Amino acid sequence: MIEMRRRGLVRCAVVIGSLVGIGMAAPSNSVAADLDYGKPGSPVHLIVGYQPYYSEAWSGVVIDGLGLWKKYLPAGSTVAFRVGLQGAIIVNAMLAGKESIGYLGDMPAIVGATKRNVADLRIVASIGLSHDQCNIFFVRNNAPRFKSSLDAIAWLDGKTIAAPKGSCTDRFARAVFEKQHVAPEAYLNQSIEVITSGFRTEKLDGAVIWEPTASRLVLEGLARRVATGNDVGEEDGAFIDMRADLIRERPDIVKDWLEAELQAERYLADPANALNIAEMATRRTSGFTRKQMWQALFGAYPSSEGGAPVRLTVPFGFTPASLSLIDKATAFLYSIRSISVPKLAPDAVLPQFTAEILKEHKLTAPIGAVEAAPETAFK
Repeated sequence: MIEMRRRGLVRCAVVIGSLVGIGMAAPSNSVAADLDYGKPGSPVHLIVGYQPYYSEAWSGVVIDGLGLWKKYLPAGSTVAFRVGLQGAIIVNAMLAGKESIGYLGDMPAIVGATKRNVADLRIVASIGLSHDQCNIFFVRNNAPRFKSSLDAIAWLDGKTIAAPKGSCTDRFARAVFEKQHVAPEAYLNQSIEVITSGFRTEKLDGAVIWEPTASRLVLEGLARRVATGNDVGEEDGAFIDMRADLIRERPDIVKDWLEAELQAERYLADPANALNIAEMATRRTSGFTRKQMWQALFGAYPSSEGGAPVRLTVPFGFTPASLSLIDKATAFLYSIRSISVPKLAPDAVLPQFTAEILKEHKLTAPIGAVEAAPETAFK
């Protein structure tokens, strides 16, 4: 135990040194009361918000499913995983001090990092980049058969379209409308559940939906997938937010957790694990089949439906694409008045932790990719 604590203190000193070494101080005290995480090297008790209902953030599902945190956190530590139906729920819990680590889509990760008047959250890892995990256009089943994805997008002009406003789907939809000069007659703010019902009752012409709900719509025959970010060069992403008090008090735990995250992302990128991951995700959700979960992250789609050879890139560290997405999404959130700043504070993103781990493992970001597999790979 003494040796374990010594190693924890060494890790703590190394991480703090890297923070100062690049000219960035450790997070300052937040407005809300800080939580007590114990001394470096001691057991820690964490509550983690994660999203089995958002496949781009499934590295959290892998950490839970395989119990990877047990390998890295100090002996005697405990972790409780709480499912968030959407990222905003997790952010609210983190701001309230009820959760300390959150697996989030790009939009809630950014919103959380702008609420320092409530509590201080920072973005510490880039866990997923894709063009068709959040950025997916659907049309009703009786829509015309289109020659191309761009023709399908053009057909949406003057139609009734829905998306959850303020989400990654909203950002994607508006970017495509602007690029392709599409003006819907009605652009509705609807939840995933209402959109699904809208397609069942034929009240919607189109919608933008994220995975795994997108693959459920396809496999249940409720709507047709017609275009994705692959067709128009628009990315989506997922990130990890952590409370600043955790980062400040227990940089050893930050590094320990990210070591588990690195292993989880490498597990995700190995095609031999696809069926097992789909099973993990199915057990942590309701209303989805194992086939739908497999299709959401691992199954191939034709190029006519916005498919591409790669379903997901796992950066772990912050790549130029990750940082560009953060800037773009921040500007969008500011434009729709979801946040009060046009750019994040310089210390809102902390790349030092993942950079140090990558260096120790002699790796570079991105560390892997999930390649699209044919239907015959599902057994």
